[in-house]
Amino acid sequence: QAESALVVNNNAAAVLISLNTLAYGKEVIVSRGELVEIGGSFRIPEVMKWAGCILKEVGTTNKTHLFDYENAINENTALLLKVHRSNFEMIGFTKEVSIEDLVNLGKKFGLPVMKDLGSGCFIDFSKYGLKKEPTVQEVLKAGVDIVTFSGDKLLGGPQAGIILEKKEFIEKIRKNPLNRALRIDKLTLAGLEATLRLYRDENLALEHIPVLKMILTPKEPLKKRAKYLLKKLKKLKLKEFNFEVVETINKTGGGALPTLDLISYAVAVKSPLSPQNLQKILRENEPPIITRIEEERLLIDVRCLFDEDYKEIISAFEKFENDKKFTS
Repeated sequence: QAESALVVNNNAAAVLISLNTLAYGKEVIVSRGELVEIGGSFRIPEVMKWAGCILKEVGTTNKTHLFDYENAINENTALLLKVHRSNFEMIGFTKEVSIEDLVNLGKKFGLPVMKDLGSGCFIDFSKYGLKKEPTVQEVLKAGVDIVTFSGDKLLGGPQAGIILEKKEFIEKIRKNPLNRALRIDKLTLAGLEATLRLYRDENLALEHIPVLKMILTPKEPLKKRAKYLLKKLKKLKLKEFNFEVVETINKTGGGALPTLDLISYAVAVKSPLSPQNLQKILRENEPPIITRIEEERLLIDVRCLFDEDYKEIISAFEKFENDKKFTS
């Protein structure tokens, strides 16, 4: 359990205000292999620059040792930073320092340690047969002084940036004038609170937080959904359309689990229209039907569909029945 917490409008803001508060005008030590860029051109070196910190990069791209951090510490060092490579992985001849070892080093020199976790995750996905992703609880247990992560993405709430841990540091961040500029509104706070309440019971969270339920849906229910959609589409009087169920691969997105392939099922559509034109028509439907194109086929993937979405898809294709070139 964290000593204290502060919420701002996204994780980039959480990183910015934390660095600005704890290391303005001083050095922040970070591994070269963790100078990441995520979506929206969020780059750690540039965030540090705008936070008023001095970047002190150590190690090499593929290997960073504990002695690299220790050798870089001097009288101008304010913070040790570790960044989770949430949207890519490095494999092969690599080495990184564990958060536990970095915390111990910070204690040795009296320096705070901050972890940018990126996509906040409260669920150990390895229990459900997926790849392991570091959880917020594990990072807190390691003894970090500050951890930042997103309130959306894998956590599944509204967009927000959450800052947790030592009360003395959180209170300093709270008093930063940037806090007012970066604060969230009451509606977002209410949505975040409602989401976090679900996590008091993991089974409840898995059932009622859409992103978790979608990621962990097994193959067979997805195949059943795809067959249901196929059956409905084949009942339409669209002789020039061909529909079939195909197996496909999903990615989690949200800057997390970048190498994980999730097996899913989709209805593949072929028609007299090019896949690009058909996709455009469906996207301009009200409500928009979001599809993707693979191997010159338009795919309607069922993983992220809600029960009420199927009738909207059928309704969108029913409009083609009014065009004789698709029904003759």
